[in-house]
Amino acid sequence: MRSPHDFRNGESPLSRDRTHFHSTVAAQKLRRFNSLILLLRLASFCFSLASAVFMLTNSRGSGSPHWYDFDAFRFVFVANAIVALYSVFEMGSCVWEFSRETTLWPEAFQVWFDFGHDQVFSYLLLSAGSAAAALARTMRGGDTCTANKAFCLQSDVAIGLGFAAFLFLAFSSCFSGFRVACFLITGSRFHLY
Repeated sequence: MRSPHDFRNGESPLSRDRTHFHSTVAAQKLRRFNSLILLLRLASFCFSLASAVFMLTNSRGSGSPHWYDFDAFRFVFVANAIVALYSVFEMGSCVWEFSRETTLWPEAFQVWFDFGHDQVFSYLLLSAGSAAAALARTMRGGDTCTANKAFCLQSDVAIGLGFAAFLFLAFSSCFSGFRVACFLITGSRFHLY
């Protein structure tokens, strides 16, 4: 006999004995919804990784400024690296959900974990990009960008890629919020059941 804590995703001992009927339309909508979330997470990963790599490689020699000399640029690098790692984890979670048709963790925890972390990391990217954009604008007004145009250009590219990663993560956060709302209303992360 299994204990009530052994069941996942809102199952009860009786729900394992019953066969649930899901229409093919509902299954297709669910697959499309999950595919869209996976696509958003993949885009967020690509843009945040590219931003971190562009910032990491933004050094032009001994006479040129280095990205690690500026706090805002270090913030951009660290924030984008963290979001890239988080996006890899979430993509793995999405693939797990596709292949196993269940969440990685219990459903209630998974829904809130995704939503909370999407929110926190979205704001982290936004604040890092804003701080770096202000610094880049200040640098354009001084001698730094006139003497080292390549450094400033690569910094601008890294900042822009970070903002793009923010947009994709913010859209992903909207879908995570939809899952939370569905979970609170229906007891399932999808309104289709």
